[in-house]
Amino acid sequence: MNKAKYKRIVLKLSGEALQGKKPHGIDHSVLALIASQIKEIKEELKIDVAIVLGGGNIFRGQQNSGSLGLDMDRSVADYMGMLATIINGLALQNVLELAGVPTRVMTAIEMQRIAEPYIRRRALRHMEKGRVVIFVAGTGNPYFTTDTAAALRAMEIHADVILKATKVDGVYSADPLKVKDAKKFIRLKYIDVLKKGLKVMDATAISLCMDNRLPIVVFDLNRKGNIKRVILGEKIGTLVN
Repeated sequence: MNKAKYKRIVLKLSGEALQGKKPHGIDHSVLALIASQIKEIKEELKIDVAIVLGGGNIFRGQQNSGSLGLDMDRSVADYMGMLATIINGLALQNVLELAGVPTRVMTAIEMQRIAEPYIRRRALRHMEKGRVVIFVAGTGNPYFTTDTAAALRAMEIHADVILKATKVDGVYSADPLKVKDAKKFIRLKYIDVLKKGLKVMDATAISLCMDNRLPIVVFDLNRKGNIKRVILGEKIGTLVN
């Protein structure tokens, strides 16, 4: 058996990653791909897995409030975005459970009928029992992104790494889907991400990771087996440390 480089991971999935090629909503083929990869690493590598979900495929917070012609308060827009992450979390839980992977959804905004309230010790206990924990509703506070929630939860559960799943195979100097000669970075320092304004995670999340020396690996979600490759230490994507 190959030896895992990381024993406990936080997988950060954006809402956009879940929508696949659809203009919005959830692409169930993407959910199935994610579920199969998580099942694989749980069964073969026996590592602890936590997932933090975004909600951009359903609601993009303040950006959408403008496009809808609404003068929406930032806090209201952010809470709507948090609710979108709960929808995504329930969808992913359903697909994982159908694949035979035990899960728990834990929410920063209490919804007792559909998810457990986030309690750190309970989350740790779930992972000790082999369950995948899905963190939803961000931090539960407006003005903080799900990137920041991923960094915060990773610190709290003592994760070894944040795996940031995207539609491209790493961090580039510009959007590689729009700029042909965009440069790919194999490795970056936290401070370089902040100075260059690279779209890895927001500045608060990067600063949290930098202060706590938590590495981030940005990789392509759409290539089957990539999650396992990253965990085994293969040099794919971009490493930020």
